[in-house]
Amino acid sequence: MEVHRSKAFVSTDLLSAVLRELRFESAAYRWLELGDRFSIDFDQAGLRGVHIIAEGRCELVLRDGKAIALTAGDVVILPSGDSHVLRSPGPPTAIGGAGDRTVVVCGAFVVGEPDHPALRGMPAVIHLPGTDGRPPAWVATLVDALRTEAFDGGPGSDLVMARLSDALLIRALRQHSGNADRPGWLAGLGDPCIAAALAAIHGDLAYPWTLPTLAATAGLSRAAFAARFTERVGRPPMRYLLALRMQRARTLLRDERATVATVAGRVGYGSDVAFAAAFKREVGTSPGAYRRRATTAGGGPAG
Repeated sequence: MEVHRSKAFVSTDLLSAVLRELRFESAAYRWLELGDRFSIDFDQAGLRGVHIIAEGRCELVLRDGKAIALTAGDVVILPSGDSHVLRSPGPPTAIGGAGDRTVVVCGAFVVGEPDHPALRGMPAVIHLPGTDGRPPAWVATLVDALRTEAFDGGPGSDLVMARLSDALLIRALRQHSGNADRPGWLAGLGDPCIAAALAAIHGDLAYPWTLPTLAATAGLSRAAFAARFTERVGRPPMRYLLALRMQRARTLLRDERATVATVAGRVGYGSDVAFAAAFKREVGTSPGAYRRRATTAGGGPAG
């Protein structure tokens, strides 16, 4: 297995892999032209917001009451899906008042796998400050293209915006990973040794990983690796591995016509009996019962 890859390569590769696992899907973007007094609640469950301040200024207020001043050129992303408010500075009254104009491009994305362990520790907000009314240089092209599509896009615009939004999210998460302020997968991504172990796990979940093999992949001793992984990611390495395997198993049982034995092999278990025992212990039901319930509820294949 290749271990000595550059930090940038490992980070980008892992980001792409995890975003595919999470099944991020962009929702529609809309162009909001607001007056001098406004307050808009964003509290729909499951939606994770993206706001691009195209003109004027406003405040983003998080559910804990923290307010972040925003001005033209700023971009904010809320990967955790927390409810929040966009409001004009000062006492809010209603949308569409007279006076100075604020223009915001608002979008959102949803996560197809909301119980994925990589969502743990996602930041409440990623704030990308602009300069002189322009977005940060490293995302300016993406942001400009999103603004254009949201304002006057033509046929296929939704697909274009989805791809641009994916690219924006990847770039923002990669930029933020080195400054993650709470334990989680993203904080682990900012540590080259832990990122190497995470990339190995996500890249080959069927491999019979042990603490020594993961430590060797990270280039650390067992004790140092276990302590560092737990500190960065927020749970011990083997617990993270187990959570990821159970998440992948749920996806396979729900979305594919795979037998329990096939699923067991694909998530690293040599025995379907051992897998079934672990699955029931972690999920609270047997693999077969989970699949029947999930496929019945979703209208998918039964069996």
